[in-house]
Amino acid sequence: MYDMPEEIEVRAEGPLRIIALNRPDDLNAVNHDLHNGLAKLWPRLNDDREVRAVVLTGNGRAFSAGGDFEYLNVLLNDPELRAQSIAHGREIVLNMVRCRVPVVAAVNGPAVGLGCSLVALSDIVYIGEKAFLSDPHIQVGLVAADGGPLTWPLHTSLHWAKEYALTSARISAERAVEMGLANHVAADPLSEAIACAKRIAELPRQAVESTKRLLNIHLERAVLATLDYATNAEEQSFQTDDFASIVARLTAKAQKS
Repeated sequence: MYDMPEEIEVRAEGPLRIIALNRPDDLNAVNHDLHNGLAKLWPRLNDDREVRAVVLTGNGRAFSAGGDFEYLNVLLNDPELRAQSIAHGREIVLNMVRCRVPVVAAVNGPAVGLGCSLVALSDIVYIGEKAFLSDPHIQVGLVAADGGPLTWPLHTSLHWAKEYALTSARISAERAVEMGLANHVAADPLSEAIACAKRIAELPRQAVESTKRLLNIHLERAVLATLDYATNAEEQSFQTDDFASIVARLTAKAQKS
């Protein structure tokens, strides 16, 4: 559906669209096709007038484990693909912020890196009891152009945003709710998210979509104020010795395991 790559599964349930990141054997780590598909997904959802709400989740044990190490290694050595990836990251952020329909995240497992960003850009978040959030961009030597620092200051305190962005520490499900980065801890986040999305889909369309837009104007202004700086800084960080050495170490470790 929507001519998505196999890395993104789209299922229609009446006025709902269930979107699942679909690299379960790799914990839904983000490769080029998944990243490219996410950039295209949100405008296509916007154009589908049958859609009233979206549920976003991951197939398998994880929501998303973040960037695939092999993909990061390719980005390190391919400037054209790197520029495309950064542009797609920008599109993912802005297209999610501007998406007309509510997005309910079902965080079924770890949501790391871009996975954590997708959660932050969703409208309502149900998180599994053993799931966690983490933005490890700094840990791999990158600036988080499409990460938590863009939106966390609107969800939580600036001090909490700084601590978790600068340390890359994990945020447990309970802590995420306490901080305002998720709405509910759930034993079955997908079922809860679908139930929530169904309730929203039954409400008057114009009122729902306009109210979401009203709220997201605040988010869009904050994102636009920082996004150009963030993407330029991320491009620079891709070219540092720190990033190159970290990616080499992680790639070698992944190949041994």
